[in-house]
Amino acid sequence: MEYIKEVNINEAIIHVLDNNADEPILNEYALELDEEKYNFLLKHIQKCLKDEELKYGVFNKESNVVKDLSQEYLNGENNLLVVSKEIAKQMFSLMRSKGSIPSCDLVIVSFTTEFGPILGIFKMDYIKNYVHTIEFVDNKLGIDIISQVTGLPGSSQRIQKCAFIKPIREENNFDLMVIDKKSKSKDTEENASDYFINDFLGCSIFDNERDVTKNFVKAAEKFTQKAFAENADKAEVVRSTIKRKLREEDNIDVKKLSEEIFPENNDNKEKFVEFIAEQGISENITLDKEWIDKKLKRVRLKIDKDIDLYVDEETYHDDSRFEIQRNGDGTINMVIKHVSNYIEK
Repeated sequence: MEYIKEVNINEAIIHVLDNNADEPILNEYALELDEEKYNFLLKHIQKCLKDEELKYGVFNKESNVVKDLSQEYLNGENNLLVVSKEIAKQMFSLMRSKGSIPSCDLVIVSFTTEFGPILGIFKMDYIKNYVHTIEFVDNKLGIDIISQVTGLPGSSQRIQKCAFIKPIREENNFDLMVIDKKSKSKDTEENASDYFINDFLGCSIFDNERDVTKNFVKAAEKFTQKAFAENADKAEVVRSTIKRKLREEDNIDVKKLSEEIFPENNDNKEKFVEFIAEQGISENITLDKEWIDKKLKRVRLKIDKDIDLYVDEETYHDDSRFEIQRNGDGTINMVIKHVSNYIEK
């Protein structure tokens, strides 16, 4: 996966899309990017680029407003103000036609990266904030609290829908990266629809290397829990073997891995391969090594449903500090050694 580390913002424009208005409120000027506004946008960009729900996409062959206009800008054939207005009009038209899409500010950002230029589109749904009001009543000072429903997501909050669009080139594996989260608290028409991907962006989403790697790790753990629910010894062998292969290899061959995990048990070999295939994962997997480094940096163990244990990877493999002892009956002892200090939380 392309992990973008360098982000330099060129320009940005914000438009107001209010469902209570008859027309979108379109800006006539780019934002003046002082240090505060620059950092606000930069933090949102960086947070979205690191989000594990960021997906790869390719534009559909049909003509589409966002596709056509973004490429005009990225190829130097149009300016950001004109392009952003038309993109905002397209989103507002969808909001009015579907009737269930929340009001928002639409922020269009142009920035450069180590992989080239990108046009970012951020649908910033409003956040309810509270502020105080001060007024005099009968010559006495009164202070109250009122709500504001047009606040933008803070830099510590996650944006639900955004897109990072690249110049379309034949050598590219993908045209854009997309986040399209559904609200967990509301059972609305918006949650059931894919308007952002299908109608607005006009693209198709597919799994990238990180998605495939993550799905394989989840499927392998699911199989281990199911197959060895009452045998911690065998479960530990499976998990340790898989982690070692993830660390050592760039690619995983599921059949070969199964043979290494279960050298003397053909039944488990076949069950493992079949289970991984049933989860929609191919037999040969290209691993996302950066995601693996992050994932394996810390081991979290849920022990017999009532003990949580967090151990960093180096300590987990250091027999002088942490050791797995096999009891020969399917159970294991996890021994924490030479404790010189601990705190209670």
